[in-house]
Amino acid sequence: MRTEKLNADRPEDVARAAQLLREGKVVAFPTETVYGLGARADDPQALAELRRVKARQEDRPFALLIAHPQQMDEYAAPDRRARALARQFWPGALTLVVSDGKGGDVGLRCPDSPIALELLRVAGAPVAASSANVGGQPPATTAGEVLRSFDGAIAAVLDAGAARLGVASTVVRLTGDQVEVLREGAIPRERILEVAGLPR
Repeated sequence: MRTEKLNADRPEDVARAAQLLREGKVVAFPTETVYGLGARADDPQALAELRRVKARQEDRPFALLIAHPQQMDEYAAPDRRARALARQFWPGALTLVVSDGKGGDVGLRCPDSPIALELLRVAGAPVAASSANVGGQPPATTAGEVLRSFDGAIAAVLDAGAARLGVASTVVRLTGDQVEVLREGAIPRERILEVAGLPR
């Protein structure tokens, strides 16, 4: 497979990346935190390919990226704290793991990146995503770093230069009254607990 290098400044290249996602391909793209690898969340074969590329274990789910904070209600059953955190930090570098309303959990993030949001909008399909790195390696923050790890293994990379923050999102799980910071990233743990109304 030849990995296409697309330019995020060209609307036709963003449209091409969106087309590849719709077709079930794995595409790398920038967010404000790091570059991500994405695939259609509603396509089992696309998800299997994303998992294969990432060499990710079956029991480790992917996050679901949404283009608007209001879309949280389409995929989850958020409680008061989840809504408060989303209001404060979305669009932004926060991944919320919340109840999906069906007995399971779902990780959601609305990125603060015009390019990522436009890609999601044009794709018109739910996109599962993970940071663009091989397990144990730091996440890619440029398209060049993506290609060093995944050239020939993914359909395309959408190049927008260096990711603005260069640090992965903070991941927070909400279960009942519990607020658990699973990964402290661009948003400090203290800020999460403050907005959630918990002692720091």
